[in-house]
Amino acid sequence: MEPIGRSIRKLSGGNFEKRLEALMQEVLEDSRIQAFLSKQNGLTEAQIERHLNDLFQYKKEWANCDRCPGLENCPNLMQGYQPELKMYRDDIQVSYHPCPLKKKADERKRQASFIKSLYIPKEIVAVTFKDIDQDNASRVTAIKKALQFSQETKPGEDGKGLYITGSFGVGKTYLMGAVSNALAEREIESMIIYTPDFFRELKQGITDGSYQDKLETVKRVPVLILDDIGAETMSAWVRDDILGALLQYRMMEKLPTVFTSNYDLDELETHLTYTNRGGVENIEVLKAKRIMERIRHLNEEIAMKGTNRRTYNA
Repeated sequence: MEPIGRSIRKLSGGNFEKRLEALMQEVLEDSRIQAFLSKQNGLTEAQIERHLNDLFQYKKEWANCDRCPGLENCPNLMQGYQPELKMYRDDIQVSYHPCPLKKKADERKRQASFIKSLYIPKEIVAVTFKDIDQDNASRVTAIKKALQFSQETKPGEDGKGLYITGSFGVGKTYLMGAVSNALAEREIESMIIYTPDFFRELKQGITDGSYQDKLETVKRVPVLILDDIGAETMSAWVRDDILGALLQYRMMEKLPTVFTSNYDLDELETHLTYTNRGGVENIEVLKAKRIMERIRHLNEEIAMKGTNRRTYNA
């Protein structure tokens, strides 16, 4: 930033003193500067003149803030920061602090760090409970239960979760985005996973050796949201070595798991029974029941009804 005195000399055509005096008057007429100077005792005109450059920049940047063009278009030297006048060792000093828009943006980034997702659209993880329509009784109930869970869950102390069931497009995944954001406000980490794609990735991970690390990451997340469980192609390996191991670990560690599904709990049990082996054997029935026993014990089933909202926001 070029010193203001030098700029005046360039533009004043030799009339430097008059221009400096006019600028001094302009700066001193600023209401914020007046309020600051009125609280200081013993400040001399020489001190004020010495910091005229700082005071002029202070006035200019507050003028930018008064007609704020938004954080991304902020013209201040430090984007998103507002100047503040202080006294330091009997001299004027300008410091900077984040403006309200900058604080909100930083808070959103901080909260976003608590939300992880796999194969979930970006707009889903930006949803809050305020964004969700309460247009029928089942949605109201689901929203209340999800909000209560978000406010009360204590990973590591209470492993109870939710099982949200409903037909295509009623807003189950949308609701999970709101849950994640509410948890982030409490600084609780969550992960939303589109279950079919995650299971496929784990299968591919056997080849490249990444399978165990990926499974461990998901097992240990404080709140896990398995979206659209039941939409995957079921196999004995997926059921027993992935889903079974995942739920067993989380149950033992009291880590909540939340599910969404087009199936109710009875239908999911049937889905888990039929594997790609092509038939149903007694052992398959028992293994499916074992997994479903964990899910039923730890998750409250909530039916969410409504029309297919995929063509517009929930």
